[in-house]
Amino acid sequence: MTSPLVETKFYVPSLRRGVVARPRLSDRLSGGTGARLTLVSAPAGFGKTTLLADWLTSAATGEASVAWLSLEQADSQGSFWIYVVSALQRVAPGVGASALPLLQSAQPVDGAALTPLLNDLSALTHDVWLVLDDYHQVDGEGIRAGMVFLLDHLPPQVRVVISTRVDPLLPLARMRARGELVEVRAADLRFTLDEATSYLNEVIGLHLAVDDVVALEGRTEGWIAALQLAALSMQGRDNVADFIAGFAGNDRYIVDYLVEEVLEHQPEPVRRFLLRTAVLDRLTGSLCDAVTGRADGADMLADLERANLFLVALDDRREWYRYHHLFADVLRVRLLAEDPDLVPQLHQHASQWYESRDLVTEAVRHALAAQEFERAAHLMEQAAPALRRNRQEATLLGWLRQLPDDTIRSSPVLSVFSGYMLMVSGDLDEVEPRFDDAERALAAADADGAPARWAQTDELRSLPSTIALYRASLAQARGDLAGTVEHARHALEVASPTDHLARGGAAGFLGLAAWSQGDVSTALSTFTEAVVSLRDAGALVDELSSSLVLGDMWLAAGRPSRAVALYDVALQRAEPLGDAVARATADLHTGLSEVDCELGEIESARRHLEIAAAFGERASMGESGYRWFVAMSRVAAAEDDPQAAVVLLEQAERLYRSGFFPDVRPIEAMKARIRIGQGMLSDAVDWAGARGVSLTDEVTYLREFDHLTLVRLVLAQHREHPEPGVLDRADAILDRLADAAESSGRAGSLLEIRMLRALVRDAQGERSQALELLARAWAQAPEPGGYVRLFLDEGQPMTALLATAATLDPTRDQARRLLAVGVQRGAETAGPTRGQASSPSVALSERELQVLRLLASELSGPEMARELFISPNTLRSHTKSIFTKLDVTSRRAAVRRARELGLT
Repeated sequence: MTSPLVETKFYVPSLRRGVVARPRLSDRLSGGTGARLTLVSAPAGFGKTTLLADWLTSAATGEASVAWLSLEQADSQGSFWIYVVSALQRVAPGVGASALPLLQSAQPVDGAALTPLLNDLSALTHDVWLVLDDYHQVDGEGIRAGMVFLLDHLPPQVRVVISTRVDPLLPLARMRARGELVEVRAADLRFTLDEATSYLNEVIGLHLAVDDVVALEGRTEGWIAALQLAALSMQGRDNVADFIAGFAGNDRYIVDYLVEEVLEHQPEPVRRFLLRTAVLDRLTGSLCDAVTGRADGADMLADLERANLFLVALDDRREWYRYHHLFADVLRVRLLAEDPDLVPQLHQHASQWYESRDLVTEAVRHALAAQEFERAAHLMEQAAPALRRNRQEATLLGWLRQLPDDTIRSSPVLSVFSGYMLMVSGDLDEVEPRFDDAERALAAADADGAPARWAQTDELRSLPSTIALYRASLAQARGDLAGTVEHARHALEVASPTDHLARGGAAGFLGLAAWSQGDVSTALSTFTEAVVSLRDAGALVDELSSSLVLGDMWLAAGRPSRAVALYDVALQRAEPLGDAVARATADLHTGLSEVDCELGEIESARRHLEIAAAFGERASMGESGYRWFVAMSRVAAAEDDPQAAVVLLEQAERLYRSGFFPDVRPIEAMKARIRIGQGMLSDAVDWAGARGVSLTDEVTYLREFDHLTLVRLVLAQHREHPEPGVLDRADAILDRLADAAESSGRAGSLLEIRMLRALVRDAQGERSQALELLARAWAQAPEPGGYVRLFLDEGQPMTALLATAATLDPTRDQARRLLAVGVQRGAETAGPTRGQASSPSVALSERELQVLRLLASELSGPEMARELFISPNTLRSHTKSIFTKLDVTSRRAAVRRARELGLT
């Protein structure tokens, strides 16, 4: 079962015939140069939505693109910002794609989450009006901070239009003082005498005398809903003057009186239909039939629309409607007063109709309204796995909050998923009691017959192994490796031989535990088995997403080409399935971006991230979603924009949750490395103090990234203020780290450690030893050509060391290659100086240089593709680009031109 977005929420409501023209209000709405917010605020029944719809379809046409969103109370439970982005994307495709992973999380949305959306809006070349109708349905502290930030930073081509019954929790006084606010209030919305006359006599056709119109207008004070109700009550009356005389008065129950008059003058079948369908937020023929027990719902809705009986069309085909909110509220009050016992039955029928169409959100909402908690729980049990896979935790969490705790605790599936969501949100302390509840419910099942109440799903049957897996995840999040292994082994014990999903998950956690300990060889072997089990289970999304983790392990082993080959194969499997595996596809492109960035292929890295963002727009990016921001921060750092890199890491930090994967690259340490590169050493010192990291620590793999960051800090401090002995201590910890990495098969770590030892030796004035360490690092690395940014990110000290290495054997070729990439990136960042054109040497990318060197060999095209771990099509694309940049048309000419330029 799925929970799609409700498309009718994005339609500008269709106007009924004979809408009274109100140019005075349209002019006010169109005015306000420089305004960020247009606010239409008035009580129910003042025609706010009608005014906006008329303005946007007439006076505003051509001025701007309109992104309309009709809001409901349920949108305050986590879907508000998703709907906002979706509304904007209907007039500006792609806007907010990179913001969705943050906005889809169950956490409160703040400025950091909205920054990518605002950046996309700033790039628009046309005006956009975002209309939020019935904003009072969602207004609250949970949304306030995000809305204030959005309004404060709106680009000039975007305006927000809000209609609401209550003034929103926004800084209206400040915006008013700054001239950023256009307001239309109840006093403005009231019908003038001329407008009331036009409505009553021309639209409704009552032909009232002037005195009668004046009396009605005065008594209703221009309240449009009251005038509408009065007009309906007067239709068909012989003595209109007597009605108006009786109506004249300031009775506070006037609305109840008018509704009674309307209902009493309707035929009994129509009256019954109105009351029974009042429980529905949206109306369509078959849904009304299900609720009322009739078979004429579509015809009845058409008749009500023609009779102007407070019905609003929600689409262009006249299939979906809603009642005017005030009218619906009064109908519900009347229904409760006349037949309260019927209300739960009506909600029950509505829930069943939605369930039959796999519209789980509405099915659950009506089941909860009917207080059918057991049935609601049953629906949630069926829906929970899909919601979890689609990362709709906020929806599921909102449902569970409405269930009695006893109902949750009596459902092992809901207990487990409530614990899972707590774990995803980072609330680790409350997770274990939920798993305990589930195990108690399963243990008591045989005694009380509970399984009959539960949805008989695969999730229920495999729940013991699922609980063990989640306990393994919880142990890993707490750094309890022994507990991780214990629970993963227990999952294998209780899983059936054919439960490949559980067995794959258990093997995966054993592999992750080995990885956490730095044992990459065991991790690779075990995790590869886990991926095979996931494939056997048909869990394609999990299998493909796990390829990202397996790729990380190959990177730790110093084999980036194996990671790329793994990602490429996974993408080939994912490509035919499109959006069905969108989350996994986004993960894989993110992984390829990180490898390309390390290779110095910045443009290719950015392209992969753009593709990942496009897929991430269509599906939550899962536990690894934060990686997109980490990868983009690496691109920003490579493009010499450290501040942007830090902002991106802060966004990643907000998305990161401890749980499924070992934290081998702490985000705070990544930020510290950028600060060190900027020379902001005090910030890095603060990080080291807060982290509690020192040169005398015992070394572990989970602390390796921190320790290597600390060595960089010590080197930077020594260059500014030399301190006797500190470099010896740095070299000592690097020596211990090297021993640990070498014994565990972490060739990727070993290359970085030896590079830093070379920098330490150089800082001690021992350049010859530094060069020897560089030579050894490159000679013993399985794939030294796969690492570029690792060296170039060290800045001038490494550049100076490479310049010397480029003159000596055996480091000449590798050093020259790195220096060439550094020159290329510098030229791309700075551009040519005045009077100097870019040469072909700075136009070739790192991958193109690799292809160019192979073009000079005797290898065939397919052999070159295999050597570079790329497809033949990709090789042809690189070759074509090389020919264009070198201005040649053949392989031989390219090789000759490259030699002339000193590229090979």
